[in-house]
Amino acid sequence: MRLTTKGRYAVTAMLDLALHSDKGPVSLADISVRQGISLSYLEQLFARLRQFKLVKSVRGPGGGYQLMGSTADISVAQVVDAVSESLDATRCEGKGNCHEGEVCLTHHLWENLSEQIHRFLSEISLADLVARKDIRAVSELQNLRLRSSQSHADHIVVSEIN
Repeated sequence: MRLTTKGRYAVTAMLDLALHSDKGPVSLADISVRQGISLSYLEQLFARLRQFKLVKSVRGPGGGYQLMGSTADISVAQVVDAVSESLDATRCEGKGNCHEGEVCLTHHLWENLSEQIHRFLSEISLADLVARKDIRAVSELQNLRLRSSQSHADHIVVSEIN
């Protein structure tokens, strides 16, 4: 089983959005800075998330993205599925042609593992993750770093003007 960057980044970005949604729409630029994910990559991911009605965009000043439902209603599996990420542990991508065009000895084992992983991620909501103290602590640290770097950048701009 491999969860690629696309699935990991989509879950990370959605969790960031959930953690910051109490202040209104969240810009992809802010998520990009906090999470170290390129803005263009986030735009691609959010286009898929929007198609699956997990997020909506808000235009205008102070615009950005908002969750379409409550954090309790959005599972990690939904996010991964929305970006077309496979959680398939089989070598044949579930086709059953893993051993010379036929099912291999362990095909059903890996297929069951894939189902278990999907079921596990289906049982974890964004609300479950937002409620975790360790996740909140990391988020606070990221916010402090972002504010510190913004303050430093503002100081440099003011110094250059004077």
